Amino acid sequence: MFVIFDPIYIALSVFGYLFMLVLASSVAPKVAGRFSGRFSLYTSMALLAVLILSVSASVIYAILIYVGVSLSMTALVSFLVAVNLLVYLISPYMINLSYRAKWDENLQMIVDNVAMRLGVRDKFKAVIVKAPPNAFAYGNFLTGKYVAVSDSMLRLLSREELESVIGHEIGHHKHKDGAVMLLLGLLPSLVFYLGYALIHSSFRDDRNRNLALVGFAAVVVSFIIQILVLAFSRLREYYADFEGVRVGGKLPMESALVKIHEFYKRIPRAYEEISQSSFRTLFIYAFTKALANPYVDIERIKREKVDPIEEFLSTHPPLPKRLRFIDSLPF
Repeated sequence: MFVIFDPIYIALSVFGYLFMLVLASSVAPKVAGRFSGRFSLYTSMALLAVLILSVSASVIYAILIYVGVSLSMTALVSFLVAVNLLVYLISPYMINLSYRAKWDENLQMIVDNVAMRLGVRDKFKAVIVKAPPNAFAYGNFLTGKYVAVSDSMLRLLSREELESVIGHEIGHHKHKDGAVMLLLGLLPSLVFYLGYALIHSSFRDDRNRNLALVGFAAVVVSFIIQILVLAFSRLREYYADFEGVRVGGKLPMESALVKIHEFYKRIPRAYEEISQSSFRTLFIYAFTKALANPYVDIERIKREKVDPIEEFLSTHPPLPKRLRFIDSLPF
């Protein structure tokens, strides 16, 4: 069944995204502001992960207890897990084909050197891809772990800046971000489709009114979980930036991020190309904009305001906040 053409599915999706926009523009900034700076990066990630897992597990458990564990529910859970696992397994092959990834000996030496400096013993495949300036980490136990750098990025950055960027990407591998985000990213989808299934079931069940209410509540919770997952993703980017700074210091990491940002400011066509990619969540560049005129230098960017809606709906922190975070590190 192709639920994408179902009017109920479409209505729930539209409602959910509008709900996320309202939450991101009003409630979320206040909550984030209240808790900002109270916890370390590690503590924040741990607390947020526990919150995501506990809320998701509680909702899923409550739904299954309420309706009984039926074959349809079990099949739905199995289907979602299988699809995400399949995407995880085949995505490295898709990326290699899409970006014409090619192993490069010189880049491999740099990657190996950075991994050694970070104390990471894993072996990585260093590949150059055809794309605007960017870098990303991907792979799994079947394909091995890749560190990809675009050909235009190699021309844009100095050696120290490149090493910092590669440190960031190795950080994603080191922290198992691919597997972690796959697990957490599955949860809001699972809760959403459970709610969607309950609403559909309400049309042919004697408890139709209660089923519909429970289903609608699950849909609302699924979008709250999605916002929490996005926030967790942003924390993982800070965590990867920490590894990039460990490699070469604060200035090369900051300078690399600013150079990438300024490139896309100068060439909007390249920004549009890369922001439409199905794999954009992997990229080092944050697709959030600052609310100011074109930037002049790093110090000015650090003082820029950011759009709270864009920030809360993004997988990456906005550049000014990333730079301020890097500044705060004890190096």
